[in-house]
Amino acid sequence: MIILAVDLGKARTGFAVSDPGGQFAFPRGVITEYVTERLVEKICREAETVGAERIVVGLPRNMDGSCGERAKECTLIAEQVGQKSGIETVLWDERCTTVAAYTALDAAGTYGKKRKNTVDAVAAVFILESYLSYLKNQASK
Repeated sequence: MIILAVDLGKARTGFAVSDPGGQFAFPRGVITEYVTERLVEKICREAETVGAERIVVGLPRNMDGSCGERAKECTLIAEQVGQKSGIETVLWDERCTTVAAYTALDAAGTYGKKRKNTVDAVAAVFILESYLSYLKNQASK
């Protein structure tokens, strides 16, 4: 099953996609969109392009596990994506994924404009890797 992961940001949204076997996560790119309706449309188009059978949307919980305003916004967007695309859409805790993405880019020596243009896709990879790990653990029970 191909899974598309989405790291929603205020301006930039990152994508990652799994292989059909659900073993690996690959960065897919970043889009810039400020208007929710157009963002939902672009996410649906990306899911169709990659042949996604599930969409995982990062849920930015607070460190104490509670949901703030941004988490509520992401929940609404995820619901709209699921309704519009007809593809199962799930929310997935994304705490610390952006920090992990910056750390990975630091280790790779990626800075400046290139870093700004890739950090959201790398964060989406971390979201997807976490979700794929969860699925593997569920299958082994």
